Amino acid sequence: MNPVSGRWFALLVGSTVLALILPGCATSDTYKVKVDAITKPTPGEAQSYKLKSKDPRLGEENLRYREAAEYVRTALSGKGLYEAPSEEKADMIVELDYGMDTPRAKLERVSVPVYAQVGGRVRYESVPVTDSRGNSGFRTVAVYDPPRNELVGYDDVPRMVTIYEKYLKITARENKAASEGRPPAELWSIHASAEDESKDLRKYLPIMASATVDYIGQDSSSQKVVKVRADGPGVDFIRRGVSTPAVETPKPAPAPKS
Repeated sequence: MNPVSGRWFALLVGSTVLALILPGCATSDTYKVKVDAITKPTPGEAQSYKLKSKDPRLGEENLRYREAAEYVRTALSGKGLYEAPSEEKADMIVELDYGMDTPRAKLERVSVPVYAQVGGRVRYESVPVTDSRGNSGFRTVAVYDPPRNELVGYDDVPRMVTIYEKYLKITARENKAASEGRPPAELWSIHASAEDESKDLRKYLPIMASATVDYIGQDSSSQKVVKVRADGPGVDFIRRGVSTPAVETPKPAPAPKS
């Protein structure tokens, strides 16, 4: 490989590595969602639910809540759960909570390209000339090659960024009245969160909801990190939503008397 080809190859490889390292490039549509899930063994299996807002201030008619609720309903349907037509007929109450924690500053190290100036030399060439009498000959002239910037490597530099943690919490409780001042027993809960420089909560709601599907009613034993593609089938499933309304499962008709 000649020197010129070698330099172009190094520049191409360096540009590819930079695209993979720096945020906002080719991998910007893949997100890391942290998921914590716990469950408590209970007799039987609750399948129907009634969805409620954990925070009364949000209001169940709030447009953002209604959007988040549809995402959660779809996630629950992915585990075979369905919403009962009324609270009285539900096996459990599912509480929904979502939001964004107080932003915090974080020092991180990012990789930046390092360029060096090369070239910029004077060289001499012989060029053909013809004088006024028509005589041909050669003359030596100075030719200036301008300098150019060439990628020579990468350097890690510190950068202070503001981090926003978005969260989605889903908690299922027994559909029973409080006893002796104690709330109904918790059946299972999931806490999904994603943190980065974005404060677009609406964008992250379907992403976090898709990360919960495999952990609904399960015990993760420890915090898991789930990689979610924004254009992947999981998020697409959540965005499509539940197309059928909640219905009561019909009971079999009693056998005719003989």
